[in-house]
Amino acid sequence: MPKIIGEIRDGITGAILQARVQVLDPGGENIAPADAMWKVGPGEPFFYSDGQFSLDTKRGYHRVLVERGTEFTPWQATIEVGGSSDFSLDIQLERWSDLPNRGWHPGNTHIHYDEKESDPDRRLAYDSRVEDLRMTAVSILKRWDLDYATNKYPPGMLTEYTDTHHYVQSGEETRHNHDPFKIGYGHVMLLNIHNQVEPISRGLLVDQFDPDYPPLSHACDQANDQGGLVIWCHNGQGMEAPVAAALGKVHAMNLFDPFWNDVEYLYWYHMLNTGIKMPVSTGSDWFVSSANRVYSQTDGKFAYESWLDGVRNGRTFITNGPALFLMVAGKEPGGTIEVEKGSRLPVEVNWHSHHPVERVEIVLNGEAVERRDFPEGSNSGHIETDLVAESDGWIGARVGSGSRDSFNQPIWAHTSPVYIKGTYIRSEASFNSATYFTERIGEGIDWVKTKGRFYSDGQRKEIVDLFRQGQDWYSNLS
Repeated sequence: MPKIIGEIRDGITGAILQARVQVLDPGGENIAPADAMWKVGPGEPFFYSDGQFSLDTKRGYHRVLVERGTEFTPWQATIEVGGSSDFSLDIQLERWSDLPNRGWHPGNTHIHYDEKESDPDRRLAYDSRVEDLRMTAVSILKRWDLDYATNKYPPGMLTEYTDTHHYVQSGEETRHNHDPFKIGYGHVMLLNIHNQVEPISRGLLVDQFDPDYPPLSHACDQANDQGGLVIWCHNGQGMEAPVAAALGKVHAMNLFDPFWNDVEYLYWYHMLNTGIKMPVSTGSDWFVSSANRVYSQTDGKFAYESWLDGVRNGRTFITNGPALFLMVAGKEPGGTIEVEKGSRLPVEVNWHSHHPVERVEIVLNGEAVERRDFPEGSNSGHIETDLVAESDGWIGARVGSGSRDSFNQPIWAHTSPVYIKGTYIRSEASFNSATYFTERIGEGIDWVKTKGRFYSDGQRKEIVDLFRQGQDWYSNLS
């Protein structure tokens, strides 16, 4: 029986590269080495390779597809295997983009392996390299008595997976649901911690008698005391999210984690509209089941502390492929522009993408104020326009497309905002968003009073008082 023997190298440096590989045999079946580990998630099936692979096959034509992260051009070839001789493949991967050389380094801030994963160590060794991630975070979580595979890792840096170019850590998802599949207070990722924060879950995620206490804000405080990075999950869902954000307990927000959530920005835009500085982040949640990644800007080569600093200060964009850059009056995302009312704000947006982009938008205070459509698709481009500062607020950029990657996900990206200050005028969007959160928090207070489960009136009162602090913050703006 003939074999296909492959070696994967960097086309520039010649270094062996880990990658994901797909081989279709003449009958259209996916074939792989006997001990292969497979990608998890939707889209095209791939097995993981440490850079060299060998697999048994039969004679005839085969299609071979090799991918690594999102910045390498996929390598594809059709080969004909003879009846008895082996076929050797020399696979050279080349970058269509080299963002790390420009100080932009990708990370995934939200990963778990479920109880069905039998070899988490091997998968974790692959994930950061195959996906070309500089920062990879798995996290413990608690849902009933399920034995999630990544719960084995202690908090902090995982030294056996970390090297000069890859930082791998274990964090914690602390959470609350008011029924098993409906978010209550919300879900929060705690990264860069060295001690576990208790409780990991509260309420029905523990058992039917566990109280809806303590609030997630307590966990945020404990993580912050450790110098942790606090990221709210799932597009900002959860009745406590606007409270914790208003009280300054959250550093960033994860959008579009997991991939089956909509790509929507409702809660994040409302927070930005009220003057909260909230950088954007993302992850994939269950396994690396999408190409979602957050790029954080450092002052050069990758260093973990600098990467964290970039996230904290909003020097980020999130994407599943396209590279997206924003400049407003000389300021990049995370920056603040001090201007007077009526000032002209030159805005520049640049994008580069392997998969075609069909729409590029400039967003002002939650509304698209400039849009360019590319029905035939655009792999790179540039927009320059001028906006007028009529009020304080923020400006961001986003892209979207109907083209899909090998995870079968539509292509998208969004920058963190550039902030506008100095006009001393609040936008209409600010008033509307403050009113929106005032009402939502009021609904949360009603739930706590009438449906929440507590061990004492003191616990209930503590939650209500916390929520009212957040509500007061917004109501003072409305």
